[in-house]
Amino acid sequence: MSSILFTLAVISALATLGVLILGVSGMVRGTDFYKRNSNKLMRLRVILQGVTVVLLALAMFAGSQH
Repeated sequence: MSSILFTLAVISALATLGVLILGVSGMVRGTDFYKRNSNKLMRLRVILQGVTVVLLALAMFAGSQH
């Protein structure tokens, strides 16, 4: 169970990294996409970070139960 949670946490962390890279590259370029969606990207990144932290905490908790 903890390995599944850890795998999901890694996937979530990679998704967070992808959103972060998308946001930073859009900010550097100053594209119209970034101007329209900067707040949405920031919210999505924060939500994904929260999901990652929760999944890591659950994986650690499940791993310590053995």
